[in-house]
Amino acid sequence: MPTKHIRFDWAIKKLLRNKANYVVLEGFLSELLHQDITIKTLLESESNQQTQEDKSNRVDILAETANSELILIEVQNNSQLDYFHRMLYGVSQLVTEYLEQGQEYGEIRKIYSVNIVYFNLGKGDDYIYRLNSEFTGVNTGDTLELSLAQERKFKVKKIADIFPEYYLLKVRNFKGTAETTLQEWIYFLRNSEIKDEFAAKGMVEAKETLRVNNLSDKERAAYNRYMDNKSYEASILSTQEFEAQWQIEQMEEAKIKAREEGSQQTRIAIARSCKQQGLDTETIMAITQLSREDIEAL
Repeated sequence: MPTKHIRFDWAIKKLLRNKANYVVLEGFLSELLHQDITIKTLLESESNQQTQEDKSNRVDILAETANSELILIEVQNNSQLDYFHRMLYGVSQLVTEYLEQGQEYGEIRKIYSVNIVYFNLGKGDDYIYRLNSEFTGVNTGDTLELSLAQERKFKVKKIADIFPEYYLLKVRNFKGTAETTLQEWIYFLRNSEIKDEFAAKGMVEAKETLRVNNLSDKERAAYNRYMDNKSYEASILSTQEFEAQWQIEQMEEAKIKAREEGSQQTRIAIARSCKQQGLDTETIMAITQLSREDIEAL
């Protein structure tokens, strides 16, 4: 029987904010961003302060790396049409929040926005999408590059290194087994299971830290309540979706019935007119597609 592990969103809420567990987040981010990430601290900002209503729907955490970059990780459970806009808003807040008044623009920090969603956002079949900014020549098609002076002053190699970078993980799109270390993390995000053979960065620590059996009695009770709430929310959402679809089907059936009844009344009116003109029953049947009984009853 597979070992039960804690859902990632609950782990962010309760366990991964502990400095001793930074290694788990560092492993996940290192695999995703393809670079070694060291978390210096977790920060509080307007972007990750949650209201009571938010808490069941979204979880986020803001990390500052050893080289002062910012990484905003957000987990979103419920569908939200304007989620792309909120991604932009959250990053925009960080850009201004962490530039002190009077500082030059060159002090703006590099920001990574990592978004883990459990609903069908947009149209796309991949399970990882990345957005980074480059300036491309409209006429030449070349990529605009930094000058040597800019590279030296700002200590970056590409213009894209200055602008925010977005990652969107549509984990429900991931199917099958994990064949790479990054896929091991995606598999865990989707299934809340860490297999014994998983060896991605941070996985060894996650295997132990995120075991349900390792929770205290109080933590396990809180986690069980959280999962019960998730089941309740999923049930409510499923019911709402079913009822909405049912109403649509009922409306369509009513429209079809109304069209059929209207068509029947029209055929009867035509048949009555044909009879008044003296046409025989066989001819009227061919014209209106009514039965002999219907025509003779007129």
